[in-house]
Amino acid sequence: MFTFIGIGIVLVATMVGYLMHHGNIGVLIQINEFVILGGAGIGSLIAAQGMTGFQKCIKAVMGLLKPDPFTKPTFIDLLKMMYNLFNIARKEGLLGLEKHIENPEESEIIKQFPSFLNNHHATAFFCDTMKVILTGAVGPHDLNEMMELDLEVAHAEAKASAEAIQTVGDAMPGFGIVAAVLGVIITMGKIGGEAAAIGESVAAALVGTFIGILVAYGIMAPMAKAIEIRLKGEEQYMNCIRFALFSFARGESPMTCIEFSRRNIVPDLRPGFTELEAAVKEKAA
Repeated sequence: MFTFIGIGIVLVATMVGYLMHHGNIGVLIQINEFVILGGAGIGSLIAAQGMTGFQKCIKAVMGLLKPDPFTKPTFIDLLKMMYNLFNIARKEGLLGLEKHIENPEESEIIKQFPSFLNNHHATAFFCDTMKVILTGAVGPHDLNEMMELDLEVAHAEAKASAEAIQTVGDAMPGFGIVAAVLGVIITMGKIGGEAAAIGESVAAALVGTFIGILVAYGIMAPMAKAIEIRLKGEEQYMNCIRFALFSFARGESPMTCIEFSRRNIVPDLRPGFTELEAAVKEKAA
């Protein structure tokens, strides 16, 4: 949400400054320039990413309207959930986990944490890795390499939308120049006419350059960066699972497993050791 608030401030400040110079808003409303820039931007995005990639970009932008799901309570829920499952493995053995990871939606433990269960990528990653651990066929370090590969592939796919938006944003000033050149071509056909008409035509041509630069640096660049920052939260969340599972595969105690996981969280969102210990005991009770 704050991404769009910031973009709104950029647009309002630009227009207010323009009006303070006694500018005419009507001059900036050049539908033909909007058609050229909008069509060129959308067309280039579809040409590079395909319709599926274009839809993912729209989904990523719309996702900025929602609050960041990776908050401190979300991380605490994840740590508590993993602690409870690791405790079951300690008390009942690895086979005690089978019913929880085969059908996580029906697990009495996992379904208490909807923030985890609603994250389909995290749920699949955790359960699939736990199944590999249950087989006993993969050593801890090989398992860690396997998880790292999984996350690298997923992160690259998720990052593609931000990179695509940034690429189109970088191209917008160029598209603005294209629109301006087309306007100049039209203006050249009016040479010899009234000076006022020529001036209006030149002004209309320059609007394309103005819009292209404004959209590139005031709209698309902030959106791409905001999507990228949002992905860092998801990356941390997934790495919390990876570190905990790696520690679990090595035979560490449940508290040690989630401590490895906790240390991966940035300080602003990381629960303290005492805070997490109290939360875990409360849930266990």
